[in-house]
Amino acid sequence: MGERHPLKRVGTPKDVANAVYFLLSDKSSWMTGQIIGVDGGLSSLNIN
Repeated sequence: MGERHPLKRVGTPKDVANAVYFLLSDKSSWMTGQIIGVDGGLSSLNIN
């Protein structure tokens, strides 16, 4: 399964938690209206 991802591994709950932690922190205070994909790059692949 990990080989399908550009990062060559399956994400963990901690990977998602890190993104949430960033969004809840002051470090993301300048961000507005963004869509952030936390999927290891899988959505950027053109799979037909």
